[in-house]
Amino acid sequence: MIDELHVRDVALIRDAAIEPAAGLTVLTGETGAGKTALLSSIKLLVGERADAGMVREGAASLEVEGRLFLRGDDEDGTVVRRRVGADGRGRVELNGHMASVRELAERVGATVDLCGQHEHQRLLAPQTHVEVLDSWAGAPAAEALAAYRDALAASSVAAAELERVREMGRATGERLEEAAFVLRRIDEVDPRAGELEELEAQLPRVEHGEALMEAASGARELLSGDDGACDALGAAARALRDAARYDGALERWAKTLESSLIDVEDVAAELRDYADEVDFDPEELERVQTRLSALEGLMRAYGPRMVDVLARRDEAREVVAAASDGGELERRAAEELARREDELARAADALDAVRASAAPRLAAAVTEQMAFLEMGTAELEVACERLPRAEWTRSGPSRVEFLYRPAAGLTARPLRKIASGGEVSRVMLAVKVVLGASDDCETLVFDEVDAGVGGATAVALASVLARLAATHQVIVVTHLAQVAVAAERHYLVRKSGGELPETTLTQISGEDRVAEVARMLSGDTGAASRDLAREMLAARAAR
Repeated sequence: MIDELHVRDVALIRDAAIEPAAGLTVLTGETGAGKTALLSSIKLLVGERADAGMVREGAASLEVEGRLFLRGDDEDGTVVRRRVGADGRGRVELNGHMASVRELAERVGATVDLCGQHEHQRLLAPQTHVEVLDSWAGAPAAEALAAYRDALAASSVAAAELERVREMGRATGERLEEAAFVLRRIDEVDPRAGELEELEAQLPRVEHGEALMEAASGARELLSGDDGACDALGAAARALRDAARYDGALERWAKTLESSLIDVEDVAAELRDYADEVDFDPEELERVQTRLSALEGLMRAYGPRMVDVLARRDEAREVVAAASDGGELERRAAEELARREDELARAADALDAVRASAAPRLAAAVTEQMAFLEMGTAELEVACERLPRAEWTRSGPSRVEFLYRPAAGLTARPLRKIASGGEVSRVMLAVKVVLGASDDCETLVFDEVDAGVGGATAVALASVLARLAATHQVIVVTHLAQVAVAAERHYLVRKSGGELPETTLTQISGEDRVAEVARMLSGDTGAASRDLAREMLAARAAR
């Protein structure tokens, strides 16, 4: 949701700010007042491409700054700042840190849908139609899609394994000889996992066994030999205990020395055992050094790590086995792929079944809303077409596309090819109302959704926008008074005269809003128009 937006030096806007309501916000004003500049600013805010031509004449750069509250945001929201220089160079900041336009589009763009009459719209992109259908279908579609994707991934892994086995089976004589040589050389040494680390830890002890034994024996002698530390500690403890008869304070130190004596005697005993175990064995040293040398030789040839050597042995073993097992490895890999493909086909059928069940219900619900918007007998159809296996994607095994039938009896054709801009905007509006809170998009910006609309259709359009604003933030550029009076917040866009015109945005209420609604109704602000405007605003407020 867009919490606030500050725009500087964009087209005719020198400095303007807007704080859209959580529900419905309208922008009104005379044609040419500069409403398009504000919409361009929102496009920049959500990561669309920038154009140096958008910079206000005479300014060095434009700047759009906004705060949005996205799902998962903290209480401070996400702050976006985007600058575009007159030379075309741009800069993006997200929460005070530099970012790319792509990062901006990924983080913010998916939450704001620009439903303009002439620009590219998500509803016209067939790849988004399956997302709309799955959102409508809810949990059953999400679960079926997750199972399908798991099955697709498993099948891809099995296909890659089969290709790898076949590639090994196609090994040339030279490659087979090389694999056999590598396998023979590594197997002659026969390394095992963890052996290198064990030998590296063992070598210093074997290499310096004599010095270790002498150190342990010498330390033990100093501790427990004649006149050693144990004798000295024992004598000191006895002396203190004898003297404690005259001063009890010495008793505590005597006990401490006696405790230390026990510890020292334990260390002396352990040093004796250590010295008995450690021995300088030239043959053992030679064995360890020879083994380490052999392992290091393998790492130089097939490393640099022992894990690489072991992997190379496994690879060579598979190549040799594939060439000599009469195709057994390939047969097992092919069977695994066939099993995974069967599982994938069942998952694909289940996903298609969920979508096939939801498609006509979604189409009927959207068509009902279209009728409410006075679109006559126009209908939306949701077509699901199973694709060849080679064309299956993570989105599913079928193509889902919205078809538009302008009137009963006419052929339904792809929405992107037949509907006018105004029709697309109203179909988008109908889809959004039907999706309700399940739609991932949080903010909808409509431009010219009321093109060619009047009378009863205008009233219906205002009602639908108000309903949509119960689940989304809705920002509408409108020329219809019926839509304007339905808004929670109303901004008036004006353009001043002079050599360099300037567009201003002002939030209006009270008599200012009455005057603007009156102008929209009849082109003047006379008493009769004002009375009607007040009546419309009062009626809307009473609902």
